[in-house]
Amino acid sequence: MTSYLQRSFNKYSAIASMAIKARLAYSLWFWSDFISTLAMMVIYTYFWRAVYSQTETLGGLALNQTITYILMARILAPLVETRMIFAFGFMIREGGVAMELTRPLDFQFRYLVENLAEMGVFLVQRIPVFLIAWLFMGMQLPADPALWGAFFVSLFLGLLVIFLFDWSFACLAFYTTETWGLSAMRLSIGSFFSGALIPLTILPGWLQNITVVLPFSQTISVPISFLSGISSFSDAGRIWSVQLAWLVGLLIFSRLIFNRAVRKITVQGG
Repeated sequence: MTSYLQRSFNKYSAIASMAIKARLAYSLWFWSDFISTLAMMVIYTYFWRAVYSQTETLGGLALNQTITYILMARILAPLVETRMIFAFGFMIREGGVAMELTRPLDFQFRYLVENLAEMGVFLVQRIPVFLIAWLFMGMQLPADPALWGAFFVSLFLGLLVIFLFDWSFACLAFYTTETWGLSAMRLSIGSFFSGALIPLTILPGWLQNITVVLPFSQTISVPISFLSGISSFSDAGRIWSVQLAWLVGLLIFSRLIFNRAVRKITVQGG
């Protein structure tokens, strides 16, 4: 058993290492993303200050809460902008999925390890943007370490939830010959309902009801709520319970749907 666990650890740690190196290799992408993120943060800050010029609160949020929320949302927004279905479509189209399925690895867990490694690098790379937002753009963050702990736990659970949802959604690639449209649809819907564009608490009631039955908010809106004063530490147990329920449900569903969808592999041209 010990040797099996050691071999598994070595295999998946190697995958994580390759994912980290691949992400760090593209320095031009890092700088272009850094500049564009800062530009968007400045635009969003001035936009929301203009919105609040005629009111003190909006959707129960004061200006400082909204500024904190929206700046953190812009920092974390790429976490919900996955294109997994596009990647699945490419593998199926090129025949690479057959090779992946023959590897002595759990296909889903391999991608999860790779995804988490990339997200870890992404969060580290976001530290300079975070510091600029905190020091110069009016982002007011809590000093209570319990709230920060709740934030990181919720963020981690949210990343697992959105990964499993996207894995399930990506299984649609087995039933179609082109996934670009599905990828674009997933990106736009996920960006809006995650709360990456606006705080979900200011949406009309019927739209807020829709966000409850979708998993996207678990990655952006829910974790940031701890830092922006929307949620308190006393809400952590309830929030984590909801996220764990999403996690268990999507884990079961994603395994079942993949095992069924993989029977429909069709490689174009062959």
